[in-house]
Amino acid sequence: MLIGYGRVSTAEQNPAHQIDALSRAGVAREHIYLDTASGAKASRPKLDLVLKMLRAGDTLVVTRLDRLGRSMLHLVTLGAELREREVGLKVIEQGIDTATAEGRAMFGMLSVLAEFQRELIVANTRDGLASARARGRTGGRRPKLTAAQVRQAQRLYDEGEHTVAEIAALFGVPRSTVYGHLDKTTVGARPKAARPRTPAAGAGTPTPSAPPDQADRSGSVDGASGRCPSCGADPGRGARARWQRRQDLAITWLYPDPQRPDMVIERHHCASCQPHEQVTVLECPRCGDGPILAGELAGQAESPAGAVRAWLVEHGWHEDDKRGLVCGAHPAPVPAGSSR
Repeated sequence: MLIGYGRVSTAEQNPAHQIDALSRAGVAREHIYLDTASGAKASRPKLDLVLKMLRAGDTLVVTRLDRLGRSMLHLVTLGAELREREVGLKVIEQGIDTATAEGRAMFGMLSVLAEFQRELIVANTRDGLASARARGRTGGRRPKLTAAQVRQAQRLYDEGEHTVAEIAALFGVPRSTVYGHLDKTTVGARPKAARPRTPAAGAGTPTPSAPPDQADRSGSVDGASGRCPSCGADPGRGARARWQRRQDLAITWLYPDPQRPDMVIERHHCASCQPHEQVTVLECPRCGDGPILAGELAGQAESPAGAVRAWLVEHGWHEDDKRGLVCGAHPAPVPAGSSR
């Protein structure tokens, strides 16, 4: 069976051209599915539906490659998945049909180019980080806190008398900036959050702490129970402890997804399970707020690309002519003469 898929962006609302092309290729109108989403947006419900519907022997038909994949790497990953499931792929305008030897060879060349592109990005990133470290830099924007302020913030944090939110307010910076500078390995005097109590017989066992690639990828915060979604720690019954837990979990941590290189894993941590690895804060240039990049993503704070950029766009970040990427708290200005 032929199943057609198309996509239009918010700026290109008319899908008639794609529908007509898919129909001429033999796809029945009731088997054509359309998404309305930008190229970088990760959420495509109709594409997810199509991928679930496809069975061995079916053929997925699209008008152009850029209608299907968010990036070259994403496209090649989809192609490999379809091949393993014995599903064909036909791209009308590029003349690719994996049912033919020529089509399979062409898609294979794209796979080689995508792998080459990925290796170049990794190599350039490593070279850039090594060069920056040789000059005494660790990546990311210039710190908003001086060395003396960082030492003072660490001392206040270690004493356990001030919350991260209070320390951030003291220096006039976002909480994420304070988190990015704190050294969690030296925290000795700060009271630890209470661990989950032993569950009663028959009760569910709290989710243990797990690496990002083994944990829940949703990164959702359990606001009802107050437990940390990453390690299951209970903040206790004190109002202050629960308030601090909410402040901690409001920070978004992004990790590379080892299974899907074009995606990121979104996590939230309490003070008990925050990683000790090198991290970088990706700060909005207007308000200083933003996610914390961990692992291999830590070097992308100055020039977010690929999966990180896709996540930012999906969460309302947009280009500002003067400042670069800014967060969704600062809406893009409406051009003069435009109707609201």
